[in-house]
Formats: sequence, C-alpha cells, structure tokens
Amino acid sequence: MSGHSKWSSIKHKKGAADAKRGKIFTRLIREITVAARMGGGDPTGNPRLRSAIAAAKAENMPKENIERAIKKGTGELEGTSYEESSYEGYGPGGVAVLVDCLTDNKNRTVAEVKHAFERHGGNLGEPGCVAWMFDKKGLIVIEKEQVDEEKLLDLALEAGAEDVNDEESEFEVITDPADFEGVKEVIEGADIPYTLAEISMIPKNTVKLEGKKAQQMLNLMQALEDNDDVSNVYANFDIPDDVMEALG
Repeated sequence: MSGHSKWSSIKHKKGAADAKRGKIFTRLIREITVAARMGGGDPTGNPRLRSAIAAAKAENMPKENIERAIKKGTGELEGTSYEESSYEGYGPGGVAVLVDCLTDNKNRTVAEVKHAFERHGGNLGEPGCVAWMFDKKGLIVIEKEQVDEEKLLDLALEAGAEDVNDEESEFEVITDPADFEGVKEVIEGADIPYTLAEISMIPKNTVKLEGKKAQQMLNLMQALEDNDDVSNVYANFDIPDDVMEALG
C-alpha cells in the first residue's frame, strides 16, 4: 500500500482526524470553494465539487458551511481567492513525495514546504522530478475484518474496479478516476464500511523504510499535513503496519 494510504488509514483508526477537525474543515472548505469556482456550483455537473461535498459530509461538516463555501466559489459571497500549487521532492531514503496545496500566498507556501522537507531529512525537487512515479486513481481502503474477500472481489470488479490488492490488514480497491463514484456507491450499497475513499496518486513502486528513516518520513508527513495550505500529501514509502502504529 502507498505511504499516503497507510498514513491516512492509521490516522483514521487513531482518531487523529477528530482531534484535528477544525483543520480538516479548513481544507475541505478551500477545496469546495476552488471546485465551485472552477466548475460551477452545481455538483451534478461538477465531479470535483461532488467529491469535495461527499468528503465534507463524511466529516460531518454542517450543511450551511458547505453551502457558504460553494457561494464563495461562485462569487455569490465574498471570500479569499485560493490558487492551486503542487510541489515535488524526496523524503528520507529517496522516497518520492507529492504535495498539493491550496493557498492565498504561493511565496509563503513554497518556503514552508521547503523548510519541512529540509528539517526532516528530505529536499524539495524540481517540477516533474517524481510525478511520473505516480498514477491518478480512485482508491477505497477496507479493513479485512469488515468483508469477505471473494464477495469484495466480485462486487468491485463487476462494478468496474481495476484491481483489488491484498495489503496486510486491509484490501485496497483501485479504480479509474471516472469509475470511482460508481464503485464506491456499489460498496456502500452492500453496507461494506471503508476507512478511506478518495481520488489519490498511487505510486508505481514503493521504497521500504525502517528505523530512523521511517521515523523521519512520518515526521515529514506530519509536518506537511500540519500546514493549513497543504491539501494532500502523497508518498511512495512502504512501512509495515505494526511499525507505522508504533512510530505514529
């Protein structure tokens, strides 16, 4: 499983998402606003907005907050203008890292992202240096104890999933981005709970880490995610679940 997937799943299990709900709401509101600005305020014709609203509802964001964010994006309400920016670099052990941001000040953001890399054993790279190592895919992560493997395989593949990976304590359902919503709806319709469902950047290969480098990598992920301007961090590290739990 990609580092981003493991990281997100374990944070969810530990309840870190609840502890940082204010920060999560901030990021979701930015994403809804930008999605509405770029593709309009009607989610039926704006897949990015539809996905952002679904993510907000999954975090129990109040309906009025969602509606206000959409109106800021469409210009019906005044609000801060955010720009998208992405950064690429290397973490400890040569791990490839992608950082997606929504910011109102790119100079501030790039300086803070660069500092996070350098402080935790990595370095910011040139545009394009690691992006080729990832594919954009739909990702749904399900704990093994929640579903029978054969049932999941039949459901997911019949719904249009590309693959179902067996990853230690979890199954990873991979889809083409265009098929993601359909596959997710089928899984939800079968009452199968998932720990993560999103359009993600899936690495083509992974870098195994342990010991000090594993700890540095998790510290880098935490530092980047603690930045309000950062919306997503993707990385191709591979740290065993038990080590992630212990270090995280």
